[in-house]
Amino acid sequence: MPETEQEQQQSGANDQVVREEVQFLLSGGNAHMSLEEAIDDFPMEQINTLYPKGTYTPWHLLEHLRLTQWDILDFIRNPNYQEREWPRDYWPPEGQQATAQDWQQTIAAFQADLKELQALATNPNTDLYARIPHGSGQTVLRELLVVADHNAYHIGEFAIQRQVMGTWGKGHR
Repeated sequence: MPETEQEQQQSGANDQVVREEVQFLLSGGNAHMSLEEAIDDFPMEQINTLYPKGTYTPWHLLEHLRLTQWDILDFIRNPNYQEREWPRDYWPPEGQQATAQDWQQTIAAFQADLKELQALATNPNTDLYARIPHGSGQTVLRELLVVADHNAYHIGEFAIQRQVMGTWGKGHR
């Protein structure tokens, strides 16, 4: 049964609200800290320090965020997507050391990919509810929410680890 013009307008308005909320969630909105807030004034001399009782460093965690986010972006838009091996392809090698340049490159690539994901979320030509043709039932909306969830989890972890490591500035609460 065809929708009335009013139903079509309401559906379009609802779609716009969903797009805006997903974009906001991806940016670290609501109860989530953004990556920029989490890394603000992080001491470069600590980027390769293992977390207490941990097996990875602050840079390893950021690189994991970048690799995972990029993988999901690739899955959404690449019809020739190749599945990666967990956990090997989602974390840098244990013990790998980063330079300040590596740190900056990780952050820049994360931010660029995040902008791509936000653009997908807000583009009215992106069918958020369509199944990804080369997937196994996933939708674009589901994958965007997975990115937002994964990022929020690990950015929160990063912030807690900063507290444990004592790398927040004196004025941080």
